[in-house]
Amino acid sequence: MNRSVLARSGAAALSAALLLSACSPAPTPALDGTVSSSKPVSAQAISGTNIDAWRQQVIYLVMPDRFSNGNTSNDGLGQPNCFDPASPTKFHGGDIQGLRNKLGYIRDLGATAVWTTPVYRQVGIVNGNSCGYHGYWPDYTNPNDTAIEPKLGTSADLTGLISDLKAGGQKYMMDMVVNHAGYGARITTQNPSWFHSSCTGDEIVCPLAGLPDFRQEDSTVATYLTNLSKTWVTNYAVDAIRMDTVKHVPNSYWQNSWVPGVLAARPNTFLLGEAFLSGSASQLKPFLDAGFDSTFNFPLRQALVDSVGRGGSLDRVASSMQDTLGTLGLDRTLLQVNLLDNHDVPRFVNEPGSAVAENEIRARSGNAMGLLMTLPGIPQVYYGNELGMYGGNDPDNRRDMPSWAWTDTGRNATQANFVAGGGNPKVTYDLTKKLIGIRKGNAALWKGNYAEMWRPNGGQNVYAFYRGSGTNRVIVVVNTSGSAATVNLDIQGNAGISATDKSALSNGTVFNDLLAEGAPASATVASGKLPVTIGAGKMGIYRAGATGTGGTGGTAVQVTFQVSASTYFGQDVYLVGDRAELGAWNTASAMAMTPSGCSGSTCTWKTTVSLPPSVAAQFKFIKKPGDSGASVTWEGGNNRTLTTPATGSTTYNGGNWQ
Repeated sequence: MNRSVLARSGAAALSAALLLSACSPAPTPALDGTVSSSKPVSAQAISGTNIDAWRQQVIYLVMPDRFSNGNTSNDGLGQPNCFDPASPTKFHGGDIQGLRNKLGYIRDLGATAVWTTPVYRQVGIVNGNSCGYHGYWPDYTNPNDTAIEPKLGTSADLTGLISDLKAGGQKYMMDMVVNHAGYGARITTQNPSWFHSSCTGDEIVCPLAGLPDFRQEDSTVATYLTNLSKTWVTNYAVDAIRMDTVKHVPNSYWQNSWVPGVLAARPNTFLLGEAFLSGSASQLKPFLDAGFDSTFNFPLRQALVDSVGRGGSLDRVASSMQDTLGTLGLDRTLLQVNLLDNHDVPRFVNEPGSAVAENEIRARSGNAMGLLMTLPGIPQVYYGNELGMYGGNDPDNRRDMPSWAWTDTGRNATQANFVAGGGNPKVTYDLTKKLIGIRKGNAALWKGNYAEMWRPNGGQNVYAFYRGSGTNRVIVVVNTSGSAATVNLDIQGNAGISATDKSALSNGTVFNDLLAEGAPASATVASGKLPVTIGAGKMGIYRAGATGTGGTGGTAVQVTFQVSASTYFGQDVYLVGDRAELGAWNTASAMAMTPSGCSGSTCTWKTTVSLPPSVAAQFKFIKKPGDSGASVTWEGGNNRTLTTPATGSTTYNGGNWQ
């Protein structure tokens, strides 16, 4: 929730040692987790939750009232005069049952965790025209009753939603508020001494937008609020909490009362704080030190808006990423939640402005989504992002999800108030789904280290970076300028790339583009560098394959493997075989595959591998779950075989899983 005016500033300046020369950066320091915050993380986050279980999440933010109406009989329940689908500031009829009905849509997109805005009971109509459809005006009472907002459903509905999510391998993130109560909430008359007096200027003591502001410094109030959260996590099997307005509450409360209290009631809960601060990572660090596992990376979001959305220099993104890593360390950065927009800011596709052509808006939003899925951190998608939904300031950024959104047929048509520009909502949806699949299929993108490889530095607007984890190695290149650009990405001279990775990325190594949205299909390492020519407005996500046999040019052939397989949510398909390029039968080194063309739980999984020409290979497809402790599932039957062509490329169509 944001009701304050934000000061927009650039990322913190880099030290002289990190300043980059024009159009070609000097080698960057190793960003491998050796720099850490004052509360470093290793195998577990501060809350005790498994780090990798959250690093690989893709969070989908839903405002239940605006998503889907699954039970029209509850539309008129609760506070009177608050249901009016024609009013942008009242309830529209969406509810928890509607969300349950559409979980298949979210799973098909690829999101792995669902965050709902608050679902507890709201106060009545405010100023004659506004109601708490968004969930941030809670009607708290003493003793607390943890009542669900009647227009959204019942306790049984919420329990069912969480059960449905867990059955599909997804996680549930509950939104909470302890900074304030709703306007005129019952508790304000029951316990008026629990609230600060009216004032202005102080973000902690003064009421936010006039909302009754709790006095957390009073031990009785602190106990009440912590017990309220403890009751929620005791009654419902939540996986995570998104805490609203954390910068408006004393950090001593989080550290000494709320965090230990909640974790005692439900251990291993992932704790995410909303501190709406867009300057630098140093502003976010105090909340991590107070016990939150993560905060939203609003500084990076502002950089993405300024550079990609509004056509500024990509130096803003590069510097913001460098600032986050330098301040928090890699481990903490990988747990930060990255976003393009949410319910408190204009939607990203509104940021370019009406003077920008829609085809350019489409290109910018696609590149921004690509960066969201490939930069270090956990990506958060706001409902409608995947369709190109427009929306300005609150409440325009909270439009209803359209009824046509749920099917390919509905999405495959130009729709008013959604980005067109040479495409339609289906094009946007398919790109988002592809990008999520690429992220999930490449551990380098959700837990790998990071090394900057190129930034504009006053020159052409091109940004490139390296992500690596084990044998999974990826280079991302984006060109937001108006003309094609050729960059020579230094691998061997980059201090941020490990010696092991440099050895594996020798001359002749072929990188294949996983995105296939207009960038060159492949690039080959030569003289220790990866030369890439990338078109205007294009992005490439290049994964390293094999080393060729022809010196710097290489003679490797490209083999695309594909198979149709059914998986449960959180499980992915991999390729492993007898050759080193295929992992040498080591499942830990198996090649990740990317899903497409999904129908229910069955998708076509593909990956492209560089192999020597005219060689025989044996291989199988395997299924690996996201939980590193779970077992690998092998195909049945005999090993599959193929012989690579002498030149060019080929596709192995494996049909169905054996």
